[in-house]
Amino acid sequence: MPTLTRPKVGISMGDINGVGIEIALKSHAEISKWVTPLYCIERNLLEKSAALLEVNIPDTFNCSEFHCEVEIEPGVVSERSGVFSYQSFLHAVDLAKSGAVDAVVTLPIHKEAWSLANIHYKGHTDMLRDLFQKDAIMMLGCEAMYVALFTEHIPLKEVATSLTLTALTQFLEDFYRSIGDHKVAVLGLNPHAGDNGVLGDEERIITEVITTLNSALGKEVFVGPVVPDIAFTPRFRENYTYFVAMYHDQGLAPLKALYFDESINVSLNLPIIRTSVDHGTAFDIAYQNRAQNLSFLNAVEAAKVRVEHRLKEQ
Repeated sequence: MPTLTRPKVGISMGDINGVGIEIALKSHAEISKWVTPLYCIERNLLEKSAALLEVNIPDTFNCSEFHCEVEIEPGVVSERSGVFSYQSFLHAVDLAKSGAVDAVVTLPIHKEAWSLANIHYKGHTDMLRDLFQKDAIMMLGCEAMYVALFTEHIPLKEVATSLTLTALTQFLEDFYRSIGDHKVAVLGLNPHAGDNGVLGDEERIITEVITTLNSALGKEVFVGPVVPDIAFTPRFRENYTYFVAMYHDQGLAPLKALYFDESINVSLNLPIIRTSVDHGTAFDIAYQNRAQNLSFLNAVEAAKVRVEHRLKEQ
């Protein structure tokens, strides 16, 4: 078994006009106890950000530089800030692919800024799928509750047509391989999980997939379809940590209501380890030294744990 050392983590800085730089600077001392961070930003741009925040840059705040022409405009959605966040993320991923870092942790991007920059990806996870040609799974949460999303950033009207036997089977198989031997509550799509077809019949697909996979595994791993409006009640959550939601808001609205500050985003089913904060750019408080950093701290710690777990398995 390889000797465990402090993992190296590449950190993409997110949208330069948001709270990412502030969070990185205020968190550096703490995360440096667990990992060796490498920040994907040019030094002169970091210095400009720190000057706006009126904070000092720690001596051990090491940068992996790439060039990007961008001006800092706190709280502004801009094409150039979109390009910067894209290039920072791509640089961090390249570091992971080359083995220069053991994991990637991402600070928040702004999807509209990416769109203004003609970046066709809807976000980090979408980009990772393309870069690695793998069906990356978006899972968000904390130790108390994790929610994986069967569909993510698509219009609600497209969710039902996306729910097929093949797609859901592959998703749940990949999810099981990614998280290990845990029970998983799979939510229904419709109110009351369809009420036996009265309110919709998509649950028959979910039922068939669950039955087939549990039979193949020889045990009850997947449970459902669970009625969505009771899935996240305290009594139900006593028995489950992992949930699969059929669409974005079905899973993330209750998660963020319960665990907004501490939740993180984890990309599963990829050859690299990637975690992220589970919040946005917070343009309304950018460069005001008001940003909370708990989600970032949790994301770095989760990356560390996942690196160590992977090393132990080798």
